[in-house]
Amino acid sequence: MDVVTLGESMVTFLPGRPGRLADVPSFDRAIGGAESNVACALAAFGHTARWVSRVGADGFGDHLVERIAGYGVDVSAVRRDPDRPTGVYFRTAGDRGTGAHEVAYYRAGSAASAMSTRNVDLAAVRAARVLHLSGITAALSDTCLDLLRALTAPGPDRPLISFDVNHRPGLWRTAEGPRVLLEVARHADVVFVGEDEAEQAWGVTGGPEAIRGVLPEPGVVVVKQGERGATAFAGPGRSTDADRGRATASRPSAPSPTAPPLTAASPAALPPAAPPLTAAPPTGASPTAASPTAAPHAFEPALRTAVVATTGAGDAFAAGFLSATLRGLPLRTRLRHGHLFAAAVLTAPGDLAPPPARDHADRLAALDAGAWGRLRLGPGWTQADRATEEANHP
Repeated sequence: MDVVTLGESMVTFLPGRPGRLADVPSFDRAIGGAESNVACALAAFGHTARWVSRVGADGFGDHLVERIAGYGVDVSAVRRDPDRPTGVYFRTAGDRGTGAHEVAYYRAGSAASAMSTRNVDLAAVRAARVLHLSGITAALSDTCLDLLRALTAPGPDRPLISFDVNHRPGLWRTAEGPRVLLEVARHADVVFVGEDEAEQAWGVTGGPEAIRGVLPEPGVVVVKQGERGATAFAGPGRSTDADRGRATASRPSAPSPTAPPLTAASPAALPPAAPPLTAAPPTGASPTAASPTAAPHAFEPALRTAVVATTGAGDAFAAGFLSATLRGLPLRTRLRHGHLFAAAVLTAPGDLAPPPARDHADRLAALDAGAWGRLRLGPGWTQADRATEEANHP
């Protein structure tokens, strides 16, 4: 597989009209899950993708598996739990950024929250050029956290690890969430983190450079900056021969001297930098977190879009960036593909939207800076045949 993702997906109930959950009379059924969203977007773009999880032996589990498989995702490693249900959640029509937004989760005790190293097919998880994980899984249960730690540990069959921090304070049962997320992120090869969530979770301010400072180990760190755009840092970090999955740990060492101390506003108990890891040199077309010829960092402004809904845009951005990584494209182009995938979701309702066709995305990603800045993307732009057709100027 090009990419394997592991995590919980839930049946989502979207309101038939705006208003409080208490007032909405009917809901439409959809699916939602950070990791499965990434798998679906990549499969729709032509990559081989597998989603690994556990769902209940119920109708909602049937619906999830069938819908995700419908995007071309391999679901052969999804296991059914006869004793635990599939998670579901309800949300209002308002954007998550507003105070009126409501989400009601019914995922406690779900089948996915019982994932562990004993009941997940680890061989199927690791059989990938890239393994994509997120901080949501770490928050679900102790066994899920143990599973993430096992998957991110150095070993002979470790693929390139992609990790989206996805800090969700409401999911954590203790105050240890920020510490755990930083620990896992420091053992990944590619890390996605929002500028706002880095401040919320770790108290890190000072922009993308400061965030890179507390994450010196990953080969690539992508800092999402909302409507402004995104910055990616490529450094020596770790590189992984993801086709062969060969990785070994270096001898334990002191915390990286390039990581500045956390500010006073940071959680006092956050761990020092994890010991650096080494890996066999990449061969062939294997994706790598960073390459010697890559620019050390790049910034790309976000595209201007007629936003319909923001849910799922971060997952789509990760999918676009990983797609370009798999194709060996330059760092700046990886960011642009992330923005293009995100724009597809931003201009559609729900958590998922088909990305543009590959030649369409490549054409747009190759625009000069002026043309990129002039693009105005609205609903349906991914179906446009020519780049000029989606540049809808007022």
